[in-house]
Amino acid sequence: MITAIVMIKADVDRIPEVAEAIAEIEGVSEVYSVTGGIDLIAVVRVRRHDELAEVIPGRVNKIAGVRSSDTHIAFNAYSKHDLESAFSLGI
Repeated sequence: MITAIVMIKADVDRIPEVAEAIAEIEGVSEVYSVTGGIDLIAVVRVRRHDELAEVIPGRVNKIAGVRSSDTHIAFNAYSKHDLESAFSLGI
């Protein structure tokens, strides 16, 4: 599974609608409204790298109200939650 974190600038008066539209896209697992220099953070999870192109520039960036995006591809995950899940499975 490939995970990408997409930081999105949106038209301020359309943030809720933009977030909802992004959340409906297949491959987008979560969308957060945030404070700071960006408006939304979307977490994209796909099986193949070429699917990132379909989801991010192909769908996310084409939503009305999206002004720009900056994508970061994750290569390692560190999570207490994941460790607890592994231990609960007896690993």
